[in-house]
Amino acid sequence: MGMKILIVEDDRLLCEAVSDYFTAKGWQTDEAYDGETALEMVVSGNYQMVLLDVMLPGRDGFAVCREIRKLSDVPVFFITARVLEEDELNGYAAGADDYVTKPFSLPVLHAKVMAMMNRLRGERPGDRICAGGIEVDTQRRKALVNGVEQSLPPKEYEMLVFFLENPNRTFTREQLLIRFWGYDFEGNERVVDNHIKKLRKVLSGSWCAIRTVRQSGYRMEVSL
Repeated sequence: MGMKILIVEDDRLLCEAVSDYFTAKGWQTDEAYDGETALEMVVSGNYQMVLLDVMLPGRDGFAVCREIRKLSDVPVFFITARVLEEDELNGYAAGADDYVTKPFSLPVLHAKVMAMMNRLRGERPGDRICAGGIEVDTQRRKALVNGVEQSLPPKEYEMLVFFLENPNRTFTREQLLIRFWGYDFEGNERVVDNHIKKLRKVLSGSWCAIRTVRQSGYRMEVSL
């Protein structure tokens, strides 16, 4: 029996397209077109993934995600046309695991979902990331730079995996702070800078570099 996914989207044509694609990949799919129905289905269903639109009739996706987090640790991906940084931060603060903006590629969406599933289940493929002289075994939580194993504290390891999974994408200090330290963290953004500085030393000599994007944040670039 395949894994179950709940697709919460008030655009029925889009909802059907996503459902058909995941069904073809062996998933069991359920659909909900508003937040209240989605919450009822989360309570009664056993889902391995929830795809959640932000703009829903009645209760919006942020509120729905917060309620889901009271009930379950099921992974939640926001799917939305809203691309404001504030919305993305609100999504992570509400407990979302990832944020996919419309329009999106169904194969890429499915690949992101499967990467999450593989990490949660500790299964291959998806337990090894290789890029620019960096090799990370996510099952054993080991990182090698040019073949040499590195001793990374938990936060720096998690940040390395995150950047490798999102190359060439810029993240603000605030986004990184919320993702890795939580919405209620009482420190300031300098903690992000300090961890990036340490991580850069680890990556020295590889073809992966975490660049500072002026007045924006940080981005992982891979030159080989």
